[in-house]
Amino acid sequence: MLLIQDITVSYHNVEPAVRNVSLEVPDKGVVALLGANGAGKTTILRAISGLLKLHGASLVHGAILFDNERIDRLDATQIVQRGIIQVLEGRRLFGELTVDENLRVGAITARDPAATRKAYERVMDLFPRLRERREIRAGKLSGGEQQMLAIARALMTNPELLLMDEPTEGLAPLLVREVGRVIENLKSQGLSILLVEQNLPLALRVCDQVHVLSRGRIVHSCSSQALWENEEIKSRYLGF
Repeated sequence: MLLIQDITVSYHNVEPAVRNVSLEVPDKGVVALLGANGAGKTTILRAISGLLKLHGASLVHGAILFDNERIDRLDATQIVQRGIIQVLEGRRLFGELTVDENLRVGAITARDPAATRKAYERVMDLFPRLRERREIRAGKLSGGEQQMLAIARALMTNPELLLMDEPTEGLAPLLVREVGRVIENLKSQGLSILLVEQNLPLALRVCDQVHVLSRGRIVHSCSSQALWENEEIKSRYLGF
């Protein structure tokens, strides 16, 4: 589904933040990007979702294809319309808008009202707590509820590929498990996911394939089970 071919990304035309990275996300697959802060994980997501320019970065080499179509020359709106959506780190909700209003903003590019209604019911079934708090302003929600809303808002576009940037950051262990349950549920529904995550046990539980980054390069790629058994890689690059 997604094919990244030998990309190099630079911020402000200085030292590259990502160097010669290649990876794939298969149809209905869940792939994780792991590594320390500053390893280049978020930069890769920005390259896929068309947000590099917003952060003063550019793709200086390589290509990104989605369903065999090159997308690295498209803007963010066009990429969303192709079926790729990103759950940004830090949630980035509209705090003064209600839960329902945030969800309607998530569906603003949708062209099929019936599909939007179906997506709304889907996210309400996935996150029953949001159904109870539909009229509450997003800024009044707990951290866990805000993360659920951020994921739900992304799902309102009925994406084919979901990019998730640190979805468990700052959450209590119980809520981390809930996010893991949601990812597993989406995986069972056939949604493809590229996950950036610091919580190693959760990432390895929900994903099929992992890529470990260090200083902008992929230094190790394997199955989740193989990484769990590789003490050297976990200790050297992931601090586990």
